[in-house]
Amino acid sequence: MNMERIPSGIPGLDELIEGGIPRGFMVALVGEPGTGKTAMSIQFISKGLLEGDKAIYVTTEESRESIISQSKRFGVDLKPYIDDGKLVVIDALMGEYGDLWSLKELDVDELISIIIEAKKYLGPGHARLVIDSMSAFWLEKPVMARKYSYQVKRVLSKWGFTILATSQYAVTTQLGFGFGIEHVADGVIRLRKSVVKGVLKRFLVIEKMRQTNHDQHVFEVEIVDGLGVRIAGPVKASRWDLALPPDVVARIIESGFDKLEYEG
Repeated sequence: MNMERIPSGIPGLDELIEGGIPRGFMVALVGEPGTGKTAMSIQFISKGLLEGDKAIYVTTEESRESIISQSKRFGVDLKPYIDDGKLVVIDALMGEYGDLWSLKELDVDELISIIIEAKKYLGPGHARLVIDSMSAFWLEKPVMARKYSYQVKRVLSKWGFTILATSQYAVTTQLGFGFGIEHVADGVIRLRKSVVKGVLKRFLVIEKMRQTNHDQHVFEVEIVDGLGVRIAGPVKASRWDLALPPDVVARIIESGFDKLEYEG
């Protein structure tokens, strides 16, 4: 059975996942700060708008104005789409009263509610949704990562979304780690960064994409003005080399968590 796929908007990525992200999927974009998560999120939304999709962008760590400003650096002005009722940017950072599309508290129930209201405003049909970032909602209680991720996916899957949700690493307890969104998501794209010979390098690996024969190599990515993130090419490293930061791996080994059975 052929699965409908939508273009990601990230040059070089779709070729690695059989032509695009499966429509209706929830994909987790996981990585450290500065690896390109927000840039890729903007590209994902921008591509959808150019293809005729409606879109919702939830920003928790930057203001609405900052997201609009960044989009211009990547060759797309989001403001006209907002004015035309094709895009809603929900500002969960500033929390300004009187702003219809502003989240006052980082509460998952409120998040789901305002996203549904935004979808009603945009109208029926498929829409792209970015939540940047999901990890902001379990910052003070990371043990809830899996529950919150499941709640978002279960409710919003009924509303015709293809979802890209960003997340940073989060330690839940001394023995467990915040992999909730990775378990729940239909796809996981992990980003890493490292200084190589005095130069900052960024890397990407597709760890999971259900119903997809995805590439399993590690790729270097670049952030280019006027374009955004693009796949630069494969690197000589295994997919496990970039799966987790060294300090997290060390904690896993110290705790004995790595000896537990795991089902991905």
